[in-house]
Amino acid sequence: MVWYPAACVKVAPFAPNAEGFMEGEDANNEMSNTDMVIVIGANDVVNPAAEDDPSSPIYGMPIIEALDAKNVIVMKRSMAAGYAAIPNNLFYHQKNRMLFGDAKAKLQKLVAEIKSL
Repeated sequence: MVWYPAACVKVAPFAPNAEGFMEGEDANNEMSNTDMVIVIGANDVVNPAAEDDPSSPIYGMPIIEALDAKNVIVMKRSMAAGYAAIPNNLFYHQKNRMLFGDAKAKLQKLVAEIKSL
């Protein structure tokens, strides 16, 4: 797991430190080899504007580069903006799917569906 405030991102292959978490930079190094990233409740810390929009108030902020993975699922209660109060283009990207609702319940259902395959 990668831990940022208000963000939890699971990365596979998974090589956690002793506490069970990866540093953001280590996670980013694995993204291109990752089939799917599930982002739970995060916004600004996965917003590509931090890297590709010099006019953005978060430009230059370190982020989890979720778009480097093959697929992304963002779990949130709504499309609401994060702390920076700006849109997140990740939410609209063709590699991303939004999954709305209670993240714990949705994740449990998603895991059950995958296990049944």
